[in-house]
Amino acid sequence: MGISSPALWTEFFERYYREEINKLAYKIKSGGDGRSIYVNFVKDLTIFQEGKLGEELIENPDEVLQHAEKGLANVTNIYGVSLEGCKPRFYSLPTARKVLIRDLRAQHIGKFVAVEGIVRKVTEVRPRIVEAAFACLNCGSINMVQQEDSQLRQPFECSKCHTKRLIFLPDSSVSVDSQRLKVQEYPENLRGGEQPQTIDVVLEGDLAGSVNPGDRVVINGIVRAKPRGLGQRKLTHMDLYLEGNSIEVLHQEYEEFEITEKDREMIMQLAMSEDIYGKIVRSIAPSIYGHEDVKLAIALQLFGGVPKKLPDGTEIRGDIHILLVGDPGVAKSQLLRYVHRIAPRSVYTTGKGTTTAGLTATAVRDEVDGRWTLEAGALVLADKGVALVDEIDKMRKEDRSALHEALEQQTISIAKAGINAILRARCALLGAANPKYGRFEKYTPIAEQIEMSPTLLSRFDLIFVLTDEPDEERDRKLVDHILQSHQLGEMVERAKNVSAEYSEDVIRAKAVRIEPEVNPELLRKYIAYARKTVYPILTDEAKKRIEDFYLSLRSRVKENSPVPITARQLESIVRLAEASARVRLSDRVEVEDVDRVIRIMEKSLMQIAVDPETGEIDIDLAYSGTSKRQRDRIMVIKKIIENLEPSYEKGVPEEEILAEAEREGIERSRAKEILSKLKQHGEVYTPRYGHYRLVTKV
Repeated sequence: MGISSPALWTEFFERYYREEINKLAYKIKSGGDGRSIYVNFVKDLTIFQEGKLGEELIENPDEVLQHAEKGLANVTNIYGVSLEGCKPRFYSLPTARKVLIRDLRAQHIGKFVAVEGIVRKVTEVRPRIVEAAFACLNCGSINMVQQEDSQLRQPFECSKCHTKRLIFLPDSSVSVDSQRLKVQEYPENLRGGEQPQTIDVVLEGDLAGSVNPGDRVVINGIVRAKPRGLGQRKLTHMDLYLEGNSIEVLHQEYEEFEITEKDREMIMQLAMSEDIYGKIVRSIAPSIYGHEDVKLAIALQLFGGVPKKLPDGTEIRGDIHILLVGDPGVAKSQLLRYVHRIAPRSVYTTGKGTTTAGLTATAVRDEVDGRWTLEAGALVLADKGVALVDEIDKMRKEDRSALHEALEQQTISIAKAGINAILRARCALLGAANPKYGRFEKYTPIAEQIEMSPTLLSRFDLIFVLTDEPDEERDRKLVDHILQSHQLGEMVERAKNVSAEYSEDVIRAKAVRIEPEVNPELLRKYIAYARKTVYPILTDEAKKRIEDFYLSLRSRVKENSPVPITARQLESIVRLAEASARVRLSDRVEVEDVDRVIRIMEKSLMQIAVDPETGEIDIDLAYSGTSKRQRDRIMVIKKIIENLEPSYEKGVPEEEILAEAEREGIERSRAKEILSKLKQHGEVYTPRYGHYRLVTKV
């Protein structure tokens, strides 16, 4: 026989929760919401009665929770208010009681457990009838019937006159707010090939409506089981679900890291080191040779800029978006995978198998009651972290369009089936794309080589082209690096599976080259600490340096020459410079940060925005695939066709156009190229072979 009783619970509450009880009583007296008292299990229940009462709660929660509720109702308070119906809610369960969703078994049914995961979907909050009132049409008496499951139970007959003419009275019935969630286990805890498992959770009373899709939560409650099947056809297999008693929302994703005093010392020591940037760069995917600029950019992306909310309500993102485009075999996916491992919070997905719904969010029909509910996608789940999208170019066009809003506004809007919602997606995006024709063409604009719209491309702060060009010195180092890595891997596997032929010292000496300079665990804590505590401010010198760079590039713009940089790149420079200051844990953005960032930005612009004909940086070429010079030529050729059209009924002969273009200083081959482009884009048509007319817009 257990020790739990209402009297013992009254003693527990009076001893440990006197102040909270009075606060609750005041809330009830002043008509406030919420009739719950939260009990810290580890702190208080493990001490009281040598932890026996806590053990009983875990093993026999139904009875013990009733005792706790009655015990709470008997506690006196300074306001003399009745605490009848108030709920004790237990949180912070011992680690031994935390169960992974995939580890829930028959032995857990009816027990009190804690389950951690991400909220995938929530239903709307609606009343659920606990006790239904039925009026007898014959004698007028009211019959109350306790309700257990989702089907409404009616009385067989009137308890007074035994007739069967009864009518349901919703207004007189007792109901409670109710909501269902689907909680999925953390993607980062999965082993290869495992599908993340989910569990349904039922929340009632003041718990309903307290979480949103994408939230990371710990749900404490009782495991229940219900048979599968509909109506009378029940199966022997059962579904498990959780009856929630309390919820802990883990809002601060970067704060999930327990940073001890020892960790802080190590972080400070690391921040003081001479070559902190080099160390961090060498700690990102050390098994991949080279690409130092890209690794530095990724490091800055992990630290992030400062998100700002201005007094007029305007929000400016701090997250940095990077796109890697490149030849096959330059380890783009490897880089993404590595970032997935070290980012304090990340979601990895690949464009091929991703739909809009999976990438952002969707409204789905609930299988139990047919209502529409919201389900969060990858970008919402990566909120306050990094979203890694491999093969972003392989996504369907309509799916990619959902990225526009996510990248700039950092929200996902849904308007479907009567649900109008805006979900937060405050994540940095690291995408990888392959050129359309396999290898990257040096002289073809990047926008033509990857099938992404100019508007989407312009939302990336940095675009890097990773090419695989032969270079004897670099190739020798690369070969050496790859072969050393393989040799080391072979030794480790042999030592593990066959015999310890090589001493640990030999293996360790070989591993030095591909060992991250900063331990990944420390690096994750370093990033989390920097994002949590460092909010740098631009110094006047840094501001001046950014201004000079921006204006010097803009001032090159003569009449009718290309635009080298826009305000979007200006914002990118600020974000990256803030991230650079965060790497040093500095509260000030100095000139050195700006110089570092300008170097990376110029490197990126030189790769994607240099017009091969003029050698000038032309930002339009990068994002729209058409340089200023090319645009001018297009206008000239369209004008030529327009002027010649009246003279030719069947369309202007190609030869005439080319000859006129030559007189205007456009080579024949270029003019031919432009004509085929105009035809491709539906701006001219050929009424007969070799003759052109302009398409007139009605």
